[in-house]
Parts: sequence; structure tokens; C-alpha cells
Amino acid sequence: MKLSRRRFLQSGLGLVGLGAASAYYVFRFEPSWVEFVYRDLRLVGLPASLQGRTLVQISDIHVGDRYDWSYQFEALAAVSALRPDIVCYTGDYVSYETTEQVAQLKELLASAPLGTLGTYAVLGNHDYGDGWRDNAVAASIVDVLEAHQISVLRNESALVDGLRIAGVEDYWGPNFDVGYIESLQAELPTIALCHNPDAVDEPAWRNFEGWVLAGHTHGGQVKPPFLPAPVVPVSNKSYTSGAFMLADNRQMYINRGLGNLW
Repeated sequence: MKLSRRRFLQSGLGLVGLGAASAYYVFRFEPSWVEFVYRDLRLVGLPASLQGRTLVQISDIHVGDRYDWSYQFEALAAVSALRPDIVCYTGDYVSYETTEQVAQLKELLASAPLGTLGTYAVLGNHDYGDGWRDNAVAASIVDVLEAHQISVLRNESALVDGLRIAGVEDYWGPNFDVGYIESLQAELPTIALCHNPDAVDEPAWRNFEGWVLAGHTHGGQVKPPFLPAPVVPVSNKSYTSGAFMLADNRQMYINRGLGNLW
């Protein structure tokens, strides 16, 4: 797409290792190792005013009590230092257990990077609490995000200088809407935010041309060197991480996530 010669940044991490000798690396080092991935994303019809601009995707923060997420303050500060034009958050802000995670998210988002042209988000399955079905939990997460100037798109779109940012509700959540996806015709250059990459295999995307930015997979969670990722929580096991060329001029990028579930 480029957001035309555009640099796209992914903050991500993966878990890698085999055997006792690599256990320290897997559980102590790499979970807090943040990688910035830069890409050119080409998008047909992108307005001249957006060519050369920078978009940042951040995904799967997962604040909670399962791991030490304090390294994320520094990571988010590094993103802010890039002065991105657009920032997109693609879900799973918490590993929800109690309302304590809502308070933890407030603490972290005090450092949240914002785009100079706009900042947008969608929800992930974990943002719906136990069983991914609790709308009250989701509403509390939305309140925190919007209080920090992050616009949450729930089966709705926003325009940024002629670029449509489309927010698709989570595939496993209670509000996934095939009809909204079908409404995303190709008359506008579009970036769709969609937490779970399995959603892009729905026939409803057939008229969509543009990029889909996803997360959810964490790159496979634990990936032994030179072997396939063994833990990929999607039906389409090819959807691990990185860029994918799909049918009908669609492309997808799967972010490996800033946080983890360990």
C-alpha cells in the first residue's frame, strides 16, 4: 500500500526455543524483546496528501497478571518518538480476569502513542472477558481507550484525508457483522482493522480491496527455530505473522503482538 512509499511499523514479539537450554531465552528474554518491523504498504487510490506518511500498528498488549508488562512503557514511548501520522490498535488490550485489568490498562495508556492525523482501534476477543461474550467488559475497555483519545471503531469507519479506516468487530465476539464487511466496497482506499485473521476468509470480503491489519496469533506463541509455529489460535494455520496476499486484491498483515499470554 505504501500508505505510498509508506512505512508501516509493527511492534511484535514471539517465543522461540527448544529444550532446557533455551528455557531462559524463551520465558525471560524474548517475551520482553520488542521488534520494530518497517514495511511499504501500497494502496490503490491513496490521496497524494497521505503519500509518504507513516502508519503504526500496535496489537495484543494483554495487560494483566500473567506476565510483567512493564517493558511496554518504554516500547510505547519509542513509538511516540517516531511521531506517526496514524496509529492503529488491533485488539486484546487486556487478559481480563477482574476489573483490576481495566485499571492496569489505564496506567499503561497514559503512555499511549497517538497519530497526528488520527488514532483508531478495534476490540479483540480478550476484551470481551470470560468466554469472549461479555459486552459490559468490552464497554469498560472502550471507555478507557476513548478517554485516552483512541477512537474505537465497532463495525464502523472513519475518514482520514480520503483514506477509510474500517473497524471490524472481533470474529469470536458477540458483535461480528458480516453485513458491515459487505458494505466496504472499493470506492475508497481502505485499511481494515480486524483482530482475528480468520475473519478474512469469510465470503463477505469478496468486494473489498485494500489492506487488513490483524493480530491475535502472537506469531504462534512458542516457535521452535526452523519449525512451524505449534500454537496458532486460528483455523487457517498459515496465518502466523507477516504479510499475506489474498484474493481479489486484498492484502493482510498479521502483527505478532506487543504482549503475551504467559
